[in-house]
Amino acid sequence: MLTLPYPPSINHYWRNFRGRVVISREGRAFRKNVQALPPEETPPPEAPPETLPEGTADATPHSAPSTTTLAQRSGNGPRKPPAGGRIALCMDAFPPDRRRRDLDNIQKPVLDSLEHAGVYEDDSQIDLLLTRRCEVTKHGRVEIHLYEMPLRRCPLCHTPFAPENN
Repeated sequence: MLTLPYPPSINHYWRNFRGRVVISREGRAFRKNVQALPPEETPPPEAPPETLPEGTADATPHSAPSTTTLAQRSGNGPRKPPAGGRIALCMDAFPPDRRRRDLDNIQKPVLDSLEHAGVYEDDSQIDLLLTRRCEVTKHGRVEIHLYEMPLRRCPLCHTPFAPENN
């Protein structure tokens, strides 16, 4: 799981400048913040933490916190699927306040920033994109869950899929 700051709306992410569409100052700041985040461990798609037998999650070895950033880890590490790899991306959006917001307006800034940070090669690799609105939290945040396709479990409820459906 990756935890990101709450992104600017797509309406504030892009700007027209001298007849060209460019990323706004707010959008560039968000992208830079995403690149600077330390990497977190991504749970394997076969066994999300919520479905592991009791005590199993604690038995997995935890490495020391990494001081490298997402952008520095853009090589062939565990975070980046192989070229052409298909992925499912699930976003839990925790808005910073109770204002009305369209969920689809935060998807593109998040996807572009993750691609720019080297989490995956291209956002065209995403075959399944889920965005869920969660409770309001101070300053807001977005939690990202990445899974390799084909999925073995539902990304929302973690119920196993039947093998013939993959």
